[in-house]
Amino acid sequence: MSNQSYYVSGNTAEGLLNYLPSNIEGLNRIIVLKHPSETIKTNVIKQVLKGYTSKYKLEILKSSYGLNYLDGVIIREKSLAILSDRVAFKELNHTIDIDLRTMIGKRRGTTEDDTRNMEKCNSIVAQAHKNFAIGLKIHDQLEAIYINEMNFERADQLTNDLIKELLQNQKIQDRQAHVYHRFFGTNTADGIVNEVPHLIENITNVYFIKGRAGTGKSTFMKKVAKACEQHGFDVELYHCSFDPNSLDMVLVRELDLCIFDSTDPHEFFPKREGEIIIDLYKETVTPGTDEKFAEQIHSINKHYKSYMKKGIHDLQKAGKYLEDNEQKYMYTDQEIVRAYGLIKGSV
Repeated sequence: MSNQSYYVSGNTAEGLLNYLPSNIEGLNRIIVLKHPSETIKTNVIKQVLKGYTSKYKLEILKSSYGLNYLDGVIIREKSLAILSDRVAFKELNHTIDIDLRTMIGKRRGTTEDDTRNMEKCNSIVAQAHKNFAIGLKIHDQLEAIYINEMNFERADQLTNDLIKELLQNQKIQDRQAHVYHRFFGTNTADGIVNEVPHLIENITNVYFIKGRAGTGKSTFMKKVAKACEQHGFDVELYHCSFDPNSLDMVLVRELDLCIFDSTDPHEFFPKREGEIIIDLYKETVTPGTDEKFAEQIHSINKHYKSYMKKGIHDLQKAGKYLEDNEQKYMYTDQEIVRAYGLIKGSV
């Protein structure tokens, strides 16, 4: 079966955000894996994936730490989530805690070493968030250039035309729609990563929203999402990991529909029938704006991206402290399989 990958946590200009609650709301069972090692928890989650992937459609929660880690897996057909304690909240209902420390992972060194490493790691991650916040403030200057050249009536017309096209033949569902909040990618020690190709690969109707900062891409998507929600369709909202108040993607599976911000650093182009570009710069901005403000735009771009690079560099440094801790744990494949057996016995 086709699995789905996304992030519930992300390193943003507002700090580390966690959108887990909307994704596990209503689930009957939540298993929380407890262990200081992200590698051990990840390997147990991978064992779960191996055991269930042929039977169910899985939602794989990627980790904002980097590509080597996972935060959990959701199996909606079983009304079940298996989560790392890194993203799980203490207030969660229907939880079963499994303390992996009692069965996996001999360690070298002292716990004081681990504590110092994680304090350094968390401190550097916090510095990364500050750099992203500074970058976002500079980026706002870029938005102002294009906002002043926008034709807002034309933008509204484009939005209303698409909503009409998508929903005019759809009956309003007699149900309360559910809205999921997620990230399709984030800033990590491995750089800026995303799951866009994976998320759109099985969707028929895909709209690639092009434009510039401030040309209304997020507003466009928010209005489409709201209209779909009001029709009773469940909506997946993928927030921007730079500015989480903005949207980068709307996915409505009941309509086989995806609309996403297809600009740097997640720029893609149509490859299949049913994939369409909507360019808000061409449609709504005064022609020649790029050329008129070219020098100013280049300067602002260079300035804000310098802080993004600083933030990524911080995350890379923080990742080294995390990795130092991870390498202190020794475990066997048999221990991982035994932990998986305990999970199966709990569900």
